[in-house]
Amino acid sequence: MANCGIGNGEFSFGSSGVGQNGLAKIQTQRKEADVCHDDSAAPVKAQTIDELHSLQKKKSAPTTPLTDTQGAFANNISEIERQKLQLQSISASLASLTRETGPKVVKGDPSRKHEAPKVTHVHHFTPTIAVSDSALKFTHFLYNLSPAELYEQAIKYEKGSFITSTGALATLSGAKTGRSPRDKRVVKDETTEDELWWGKGSPNIEMDEHTFMVNRERAVDYLNSLDKVFVNDQFLNWDPEHRIKVRIISARAYHSLFMHNMCIRPTPEELENFGTPDFTIYNAGQFPCNRYTHYMTTSTSIDLNLARREMVILGTQYAGEMKKGLFSVMHYLMPKRQILSLHSGCNIGKDGDVALFFGLSGTGKTTLSTDHNRYLIGDDEHCWSENGVSNIEGGCYAKCIDLSKEKEPDIWNAIKFGTVLENVVFDEHTREVDHSDKSVTENTRAAYPIEYIPNAKIPCVGPHPKNVILLACDAFGVLPPVSKLSLAQTMYHFISGYTALVAGTEEGVKEPQATFSACFGAAFIMLHPTKYAAMLAEKMQKHGATGWLVNTGWSGGSYGSGNRIKLAYTRRIINAIHSGSLLEANYKKTDVFGLEIPTEIEGVPSEILDPVNTWPDKKAYNDTLLKLAGLFKKNFGGFTNYKIGKDSKLTEEILAAGPIF
Repeated sequence: MANCGIGNGEFSFGSSGVGQNGLAKIQTQRKEADVCHDDSAAPVKAQTIDELHSLQKKKSAPTTPLTDTQGAFANNISEIERQKLQLQSISASLASLTRETGPKVVKGDPSRKHEAPKVTHVHHFTPTIAVSDSALKFTHFLYNLSPAELYEQAIKYEKGSFITSTGALATLSGAKTGRSPRDKRVVKDETTEDELWWGKGSPNIEMDEHTFMVNRERAVDYLNSLDKVFVNDQFLNWDPEHRIKVRIISARAYHSLFMHNMCIRPTPEELENFGTPDFTIYNAGQFPCNRYTHYMTTSTSIDLNLARREMVILGTQYAGEMKKGLFSVMHYLMPKRQILSLHSGCNIGKDGDVALFFGLSGTGKTTLSTDHNRYLIGDDEHCWSENGVSNIEGGCYAKCIDLSKEKEPDIWNAIKFGTVLENVVFDEHTREVDHSDKSVTENTRAAYPIEYIPNAKIPCVGPHPKNVILLACDAFGVLPPVSKLSLAQTMYHFISGYTALVAGTEEGVKEPQATFSACFGAAFIMLHPTKYAAMLAEKMQKHGATGWLVNTGWSGGSYGSGNRIKLAYTRRIINAIHSGSLLEANYKKTDVFGLEIPTEIEGVPSEILDPVNTWPDKKAYNDTLLKLAGLFKKNFGGFTNYKIGKDSKLTEEILAAGPIF
């Protein structure tokens, strides 16, 4: 700016003339030779506020450089044709099966449109019944929006969406604040009837094709009735040779941002060449299912149709249903390619040694797989193929209840702009989150891209695992802190998926409760557990991996009389596994479970390595050991009649690896 001042004679208080209230009038005396002026740019040419706002936003580059890739959007088509194909693809995804035509779709936010959009719409089929009123409207789709754009959509249009003090987006999932496993259905058809695990103990509850189509129609009609829907085209599996293309169509910005974080984010070029998805989710969670429809027991229904490669969500807005629904799909699709899908954490050392961590809630899986001396490949879902190990997801879904910077610094620091905070409570003025507050739910969560973890390995792939670590928090206090497992024992304990925690915090309740979850993720597996166990053993044998059972629970007695094994000792055990030094230790075999336990580990008191040494009452130890062995045997009874291959030899080997008493 030029210097404008009284000394330049631009204006002065003159003596001639009196202004209002008797004050002297200001006289301006401009000098042509010394004009005070604004040296910034000329005024904008906008005629209205809307025009001014439109100048604020720079147009994104419409396309990426065209490549020689073959596919739906290959390089021999024009940009207009490419965009038309994308519209056709999304219209086809939203097609009603009864009307046999997709809606008129147009890209963009309807609130920014002042006139009917001009779009070329192509009917894929000739309608077989009269066209409904839905054909008279456009369905706007907001395609792969950025986190910033999704923040704006959520805060403008979704009640309960706020920016917290760290920049994360706080949202509410409505009445459902967790998964509804009893409302999850899988279509049982000629193929899946023979392939999937059905019946007692299985997570797969059947439904028929017709019922699925009724629910699909209800979801699609709801989504088409809206002014706008959010469409995410993303990937699952970091191994490019085996990745799956997924399309998520949802009604909420929060769901779109959640999946943006949890799935693998395509590059602009990959997005241009995305083509037809391998799997599609229709998330109409704000709308209930019809209770009068066959198989429906509540207003919530999460339905998988593996033949159509589709998933329908009705009656629940909990975002975790999408994440775990896709995980179930991977548990079906990957084994068909001889790839093992795993519910595990995974990290890699600086020398390239990979470790898999299995464990149910409370076993320390997250804590022990997070190691600042190692790189994180992923925290929850992985594939083990002929190429090595790869993360299925592009993000992390971390529990937030009682989160603290001291205990979980990586998760704490990841809660920033772009992160979705689900069902948390915060101060209405400062927007600071109170992670100890369970007012909405104890299941508070944060979903963020894996890049937010400083020691994440990008891309999230690694060589074949060297160690397979099965974690159990044994509140009975009879399992050793660490055991080296044979292949058969690894299969037995993998199928068992054991942990035991205290029943609750009520006064006087001290009896541990055993929990078994097949393959450490029974809610998500699609095939019989022995199939995954056989694949695990085959890959471990082929690539020389060692199985370990690590108890992070009690020593010197059960809960109430003994003490929990110190985390420092468990970390030293894990470090000895990583370094390979534990393989060189001397071992002895325990009674009943027949576990190989080391006699000495550096930095760990030798007496705690054999749990019998730590119990003052040896009879109580033996009684408790036999009680736990009985619980294992009872749980495994559900798997004994299942054969692997042409005979039952492998099954017999697994049974022999269990407790003998």
